Amino acid sequence: MPTINENFLKMEKNYLFINIAKKIKAYSDANPEKAKNIIRMGIGDVTLPIAKCVIDAMKKGADEMSVKETFKGYEDSGAGYEFLREAVSDYYKSFGVDVLADDIRINDGAKADCGNIVDIFGDDNTVLITDPAYPVYVDTNLMNGRKVIFADSNEENGFAAMPDQNVHADLIYLCSPNNPTGSVYTKDQLKVWIDYALKNNAIIIYDAAYEAFITENDIPRSIYEINGSKKCAIEMCSLSKTAGFTGMRCGYTVVPRELVVKASDGTEVSISQLWGRRQGSKFNGVSYPVQCAAAAVFTKEGLREIKQNIQYYQENARIISGVLNELGIKYTGGKNSPYIWLKCPNNIGSWEFFDKLLEEANVVGTPGAGFGKNGEGWFRLTAFGDRDKTIEAMERFKKII
Repeated sequence: MPTINENFLKMEKNYLFINIAKKIKAYSDANPEKAKNIIRMGIGDVTLPIAKCVIDAMKKGADEMSVKETFKGYEDSGAGYEFLREAVSDYYKSFGVDVLADDIRINDGAKADCGNIVDIFGDDNTVLITDPAYPVYVDTNLMNGRKVIFADSNEENGFAAMPDQNVHADLIYLCSPNNPTGSVYTKDQLKVWIDYALKNNAIIIYDAAYEAFITENDIPRSIYEINGSKKCAIEMCSLSKTAGFTGMRCGYTVVPRELVVKASDGTEVSISQLWGRRQGSKFNGVSYPVQCAAAAVFTKEGLREIKQNIQYYQENARIISGVLNELGIKYTGGKNSPYIWLKCPNNIGSWEFFDKLLEEANVVGTPGAGFGKNGEGWFRLTAFGDRDKTIEAMERFKKII
């Protein structure tokens, strides 16, 4: 009989959003008429269609697959087609960051790489994660039995945790703009994290999936805006929220050539080489038509069209924030992020507020407790919904508070 990885038995039985889906189904089965009017503001899924020029590029790529002369099979590099990696590199240059195309690897979305990147690191590493956090960061390390420690994000520090200089970590997960709290790190704050990583010979795994929602000029859109970061940071980004690719799956990971570690025998090892070796064995790349679509995102027309969609979601965030301001409810996010992280009214628990919102307003959000200990008593709403439904949801919200 095969043995199992018993680290899985130490985790919650289901992923957070599976538990939420089960609660919604139970409510819907018991209240079929009410279920018809549920407004979902929980999972961070987009609702606007993908830009026309992006879809046109994907169609063209698909058409090329039907012609012998332009047919594409396996990628030679496994890192993504050069035309897309160059487009991503140019995108970084547009906000003043120099990232080489050869340091970029195309993936099927940031979530997979956030979890898979730890394959190249030993299970004896200590992993530091801010709490609350996107569950994938915690789950993927618990699955391998690593020691996970937390940096407290809370109301007092604006949900932007800083490192404890007396605590050692080997791997560090940071996310800015943050999921779930919507908070952001300033350049000065990120410099503190980078200095901490360099001091501890640690590597930062930096999730920049929501960088396109940043509106303030002094908030960094990439960790590589900070000196020293290429010696200690891997950056991951996604087109899911930037360009609506939640159903098409494409993103990118940057592993700078400057990022090296020492093996147990003292030899210097390139993290980029290790990651490339892992991907070569376990990942066959993103389909050619999808990569054609992704490249179109970074064209002048593509950026213009996706900016319109992002502005739509940003207006939704302003609507949500406006109601919370009117009601005097504390929150973070909404300004540089599509997420609004609010304090549960009357000091009730996160899951209790989830039930109240669902049963009394027919609105679904995400209980903060699902993102970690410090999420208890807080709640996440997303701005990715339809405009009219967002307005309706917040009108219902006002009636039950």
